[in-house]
Amino acid sequence: MRYHKLVRGWLALAAMVAAGPVLAADPPEWSTPTEPFRIADNLYYVGTKGLSAYLIVSRDGAILLDGTLEQNAALIERSIRRVGVPLNRVKLIVSNHAHNDHVGAIARIKRDTGARFLASAGDRWALEHGTGQSDVTYRPTRYPAIQVDRVIGDGEVVRLGEVALTAHLTPGHTPGCTSWSMVARDGGKLRRVLFPCSITVAGNKLIGNRGYPGIVGDFRRTFAKLATMRADIVLPGHPEFADVIARGARRRAGRVDAFVDPGLLPRMVAEQRAAFEAELAAARRKVKRDAVRRNRSS
Repeated sequence: MRYHKLVRGWLALAAMVAAGPVLAADPPEWSTPTEPFRIADNLYYVGTKGLSAYLIVSRDGAILLDGTLEQNAALIERSIRRVGVPLNRVKLIVSNHAHNDHVGAIARIKRDTGARFLASAGDRWALEHGTGQSDVTYRPTRYPAIQVDRVIGDGEVVRLGEVALTAHLTPGHTPGCTSWSMVARDGGKLRRVLFPCSITVAGNKLIGNRGYPGIVGDFRRTFAKLATMRADIVLPGHPEFADVIARGARRRAGRVDAFVDPGLLPRMVAEQRAAFEAELAAARRKVKRDAVRRNRSS
């Protein structure tokens, strides 16, 4: 399955990052411009070829979800303007999780738009210090610190005009990982839209993680939670996981239901739950092997 292959590639990237700075270069597509496009009536893609950013437009202004890398700020702002939204109409900014490839540009976009930034308590420290905590996340890369204007809780509804965006805390990938859902009108139909936070292990330490001792339980609770949810349209932070760019091309060609795929979320959850359990089992086997070696050498 193509999604499974993409996940394996993502895990390989995580391993390279963990190996050292020489191998830690970001993929070029993360900063490659792409034309913004409409997903549903009031929902647009304004990210790069390899990193998602979504704009939700209401009568009272717009909400930006994610900002990608720091160097992409001008690209994101240009895409916002290209879909007909002046920067000063962006009133709120939210994010999925505190990794530099999703929040790196937010500090500048927040400054340029005057928008308020909302985030969960679990990621607040990392966001306001401009870094992932080492031993909590596999990517402790620095990024410009972002002042959190309001902490949101699980199930909290963020409203702007007629838009209602609901926060779902789905920790594991980071302690404050937050998925977001809304209902969007799409070609005369109402669609359930989910912006899932990442559910990949992606190099995180599962055993003996002193900075995040509850990581295993959080991942399992997140899988269980997402397994109960339903979505017609799934829009992840890495567009290739849902073929977002290709679907956008199909929509521009006239296929208004190009993004509709109710089976995508269950597939993602099932495959990532299995991958997580496999990695956890491998980590436990390694701990046992290391203990045996230490005993033999003592």
